[in-house]
Formats: sequence, C-alpha cells, structure tokens
Amino acid sequence: MTFNPNADISGGAARSGGGARTGIALGGGGGLALTIIIIIVSQVFGINLSDDTSGTSTTSDSGSAIANCDTGAQANADTVCRMKGASAAIDAYWAIEAPKLGITNYATPGFTLFSGSTSTSCGTASADTGPFYCPPDKTIFLDVGFFDQLRTEFGATAGPLAQLYVVAHEWGHSVQDDAGIFQTYPNTGATGAGSVSVRTELQADCYAGAWVGAAATTTDENGVTFLEPVTKAQVADALNAAASIGDDRIQKDSGDSVNSESWTHGSSAQRERWFTNGYQGGPKACDTFSVSTGNL
Repeated sequence: MTFNPNADISGGAARSGGGARTGIALGGGGGLALTIIIIIVSQVFGINLSDDTSGTSTTSDSGSAIANCDTGAQANADTVCRMKGASAAIDAYWAIEAPKLGITNYATPGFTLFSGSTSTSCGTASADTGPFYCPPDKTIFLDVGFFDQLRTEFGATAGPLAQLYVVAHEWGHSVQDDAGIFQTYPNTGATGAGSVSVRTELQADCYAGAWVGAAATTTDENGVTFLEPVTKAQVADALNAAASIGDDRIQKDSGDSVNSESWTHGSSAQRERWFTNGYQGGPKACDTFSVSTGNL
C-alpha cells in the first residue's frame, strides 16, 4: 500500500465517507511523542531538531522537520513520516466509523515512537515488549526497530502495508478502550484459544483489516484519498505479518510444541481470518466476543 503523493498528512481536518473531523498531530494524546520522535530523527539523521518541541515550528539547520512530514509522498519515502501518515488516515477513518458502533466518546490516542526504551504507565516499553497500547496513557507505543524485528526474527516481509497493519492493530485497542471493551471483558490473565486476551487481540486484528478495506476511500480535508487502492500482494503482505506473530507460529519457531492453552494473541490462522473478516465486512464483522471458541 502506498500513500497518495498529494495527500495531506500534516494533521489538518480529514474525513471518511463524507464526514469531517479535526485532524491530529503525531502524538495527539500529549507532548511526549513528538519529543521522542525528535530524539529518534536526531540520532538517525544527525540533525538538530531539539530547539522547539511544540510541534509547529521544530526545524533543523537544513530546514527539515517532523512538522514538515506533510504529504503522502514523504510518507512513502520515510518510515517516520509513514507513521505520521498512518495516524492521520486511521484517525480519520475511526472518527467516522466509531459512532456507527455506538462509540460516542471516540478520542484520538497518543502515538509515541521511540528507539531503545521509554517509560509508560504500563511499564517500560522496549524492543522486547513490541508495540502496544497503554490504556492509562491513552497512547500507542511503538519502537521503530520493530519492523526490522518482524523480518529478522519472525520471518515477515514487513512491507509498507504490514507496517500500517501494526499501527492499525494498536489503534484498534484504543477503539476498544473507548468502547468499554476492557471494562466489559476484563483480562484476568487467563490464556487459551478462547480467552479474553485472544478475543481482544483478534478483534484488534479485525479492526485493522476493516481500516485497510476502506483506506483507499478515506480522504483529507481537500478530498484527496490518503492511500492508493490496495493490491492483492499488499494484502498478502499484511496477512503475512499477522501470521508471523501468531502464537502457534512463535511456539514452533522457538522449538516448542504447539500449546493452545498458553495462547494470548491467537493462532496464525485466527489472526489472518479475523483480519480478513474486517477487510471484507468492516468493523461490524469484528465481534469476537459473542462467537464460540471453535469459531474464533
């Protein structure tokens, strides 16, 4: 999946299906995200972005800045800009779709990119923890090195759509939080193929698929679609990422026998199936809590 080169990802107003919403800046839940991104870009590109962390006028000596990740063309060329584009496109989608699910309090989550580790209310985020959504912080935390880890440790292709799938999955957890899923179905720590943990993760996979299915119709304030139409190869790339981090696949790759009683995220087949359910049927096809374990 590629961004429409002319799409506005700067955080202006965006809409999906004709609705309208004020857009976001990366890290919409607070100022921490931008600060960490500045650190990352400074380290990777060797430029000084530390003079101003307001998110509106942060620049380097060369004139480049996170604030200048403004177009789809930039999102196609740079991973950090791609994450900013993802946040704009996914937020525009859920601003319209969440109310259709009866979610009246949809809120843009924070989105923190980091390298190495960072502190959160859910504990220390690091490469070992992988991407996650922290409910107390209302924020998604993602180590940009995770995409390399998908390739080297999990054998995924981890192309652009796979990277966007990861963000959309974590965004799905934010939508669940807004919907009260965590309160209605509290995670007691139980594991297994039909556990609350697995159902929660599979619903987030389904929500990610729903966004991908509609991504090419989500538009910025100028009516320009954020993303180009998805190809079969790109969908296969996203499914490959989902399958690569299935509990059974991870157990096999670790040399262990497959034990469904210890699953927390679902098998490769389950993750692919629920992504596909969302891709084909939208968010209303994502009720993983009312189906029997055998049908998950």
